[in-house]
Order: sequence, then structure tokens, then C-alpha cells
Amino acid sequence: MTAQDKNEGTEAFLTARPRLFAAAYRMLGTVSDAEDILQDAFLRWQTAPRKDVQDPTGYLMRITTRLCLDQLKSARVRRETYPGEWLPEPLLTEDVADQLDHDVSIALLLALETLTPLERAAFLLHDIFDSSYGDIATALNRTPDSCRQLAARARRKVQKLRPERPADPDQGRKLTEAFFRASRTGDTATLTQLLAQDVQLISDGGGKAMAALNPIYGRDNVLRLMEGIARKFANTLPKRWRFCRLNGLPAVLNQAEDGILQATSLEITNGRITKIYVTRNPDKTRHLAGALD
Repeated sequence: MTAQDKNEGTEAFLTARPRLFAAAYRMLGTVSDAEDILQDAFLRWQTAPRKDVQDPTGYLMRITTRLCLDQLKSARVRRETYPGEWLPEPLLTEDVADQLDHDVSIALLLALETLTPLERAAFLLHDIFDSSYGDIATALNRTPDSCRQLAARARRKVQKLRPERPADPDQGRKLTEAFFRASRTGDTATLTQLLAQDVQLISDGGGKAMAALNPIYGRDNVLRLMEGIARKFANTLPKRWRFCRLNGLPAVLNQAEDGILQATSLEITNGRITKIYVTRNPDKTRHLAGALD
């Protein structure tokens, strides 16, 4: 392979990279694993016979999909023994929104977790990335009809679990900052107004940080948890915290008193908070340290 071929190949990969990362992140739910997959895909791309490749992006998407499917086999085993609730790694969507112009919400990623790896791949490639069933069949080593059935089954499952239309960005920021201040200062009256009656809180410590092992359902139960946290930290705000957007949701990053970098994301419906996602596993928030600074 000539130097020119290598340069053209690198340029083609860099052009496709945002799309490849978007696919790998949705498939795996982790930023670090998606980055590893892209490194492997690039190495394979460097040795691919260029004369046989008519569509570099499509070829790279097939490589990435197959690598993700292999990764999902071991990921499923790990998640069966995962301590407590599992949440996807938070993805900062302030600077990369133009590259990830499709849904990366936590609700979608959790819905994808209910699918088989093949269902997940067929659904994402067709419904999110507009691939034809013929191309999907090549990527998955299945027939087009089989891939159509996989995508249809996945679509039915996902539609039941995806959230309603997201909150207005300005309203989302206002409610998120009010929630964070109230939850840390013990302002129960404000929290009561902000939380929906059927609010749910899911926290992920991964066995490496304090977190609720099971989801917490209902406003009264969430309020009791928040009251306990506020008392523990003397009803004061952490020294380091900031508003941001994670996975398209309004969120807060903060340095907790125990040194853990914590990410809290909110789903808001009709002006009330309906879902609270708290990620405290340090393996899942480490990549966000620069965003807090």
C-alpha cells in the first residue's frame, strides 16, 4: 500500500469517524468501549484491500458493527453480575451535538439494552443511520428479510420505552439548577413542586461508589432520600458543580464530598421531573473531569 493510499484511507476514516462513534456508542452504551472499537476498526481499515471498497463509510460501518457485536457478547456477561443498577456512560452533548444529531437519550440506551445484539444492530442501522436492509444483511450475515424482522421487533420494543418530547432547553436548565440546589440544601418545599408524583430515581455506583442498589419510585420516597443526603452534607452545595447537557438531557456535574465525580441527568415532562439518573461509578465519569473544570 502506497503512502498516498494510507493518507486517503486515513482521511476517509476521519470523515466517517463521527458516524462510527455514534453507532458504537449506541450499540455499547459506553464512551470508552466505543473509542476502543474505533481504534480496532481503524487498524483493520488500514489493511483492507482498497480496490474492493466502493463505499468507505459503509465498509467502515460494517467493520464497526461486527466489532460491536463481538463486544456485546462479553458486555452482557459483565452486566449480569453488575452490582446494582446499570446506566450508560454519560455523554457530553454540548460540543458534539452537531456530530450526534440523533437521539442519544439515556431512555433510548436503556431501551436498547432490552434487545438482543442483532435486534439492536438492525434497528440502529436502519432506523437511526438509514442503512438499507441489503447493507444491514451484509453487515450481520443475515438475509434482508431477516434483518427487516429484527428491526421491526426492536422498533416495537423501543417505542414503548422511549420518552416523550424533551423539555425546552431554557426550562430544562432552570428546573435542573433549582432541583440541584434544593436537593443539596434540604429545600423540601421546592422539591415537592419540582418532582412528579410518579418520579423515578436510578443511580449507578458500579460497586465503586455509594448508590442505591435498586430504583426508587415515587415522590415521597425520593424526597426522603434527598432529605437524608442534604442532612449528611450539612445542607450545603458542593464547592465544584456546573450545569451541562448529557445525552441531550439537562444535567449537573459536581465533585462530591467523597471525591467522586457525579453526573445527574433529568427527564422533564409537563414542567415536572419524571426521571432522575445519577451516575457515580468513577469508571463512567472519569472522562467528564475536564468538563467540570
